[in-house]
Amino acid sequence: MDPRMPLSSQSSAASRSGASGFALVRTAIWSVCYFAFYFVQQIAELFAPLLLIAGVAWAALPALVGALSKSAASADPQARDAIANVASAIPHHLVIAGHDFTASGLIWDGIMLMALAAAGATLATLAGRSM
Repeated sequence: MDPRMPLSSQSSAASRSGASGFALVRTAIWSVCYFAFYFVQQIAELFAPLLLIAGVAWAALPALVGALSKSAASADPQARDAIANVASAIPHHLVIAGHDFTASGLIWDGIMLMALAAAGATLATLAGRSM
């Protein structure tokens, strides 16, 4: 502190440097929060449509094969047997690395990832405004 400076000026200069340090820390924290929210949003936006489409396709596949087998019922018996084998080969659930996957589960996960993307976008916007 400069001895030639009045005492009131010295204390206000110290409070300004403390306030700017606090603002820097606050900006750094909000920047990390913004990054995290935006990163989660991007990942969710990437995987949500993939899971949703895979779930809908998996759920629709037995119905499509069933419709095909009904139209092939009057056709060749060998074709009917081949379609019946394909229909029986469609799994109702898959267990991969201890996780049980179903068509409805994939659809639900896709919808939840969409909700997570919306929440990430909202929180990223709020964090951006707070910076």
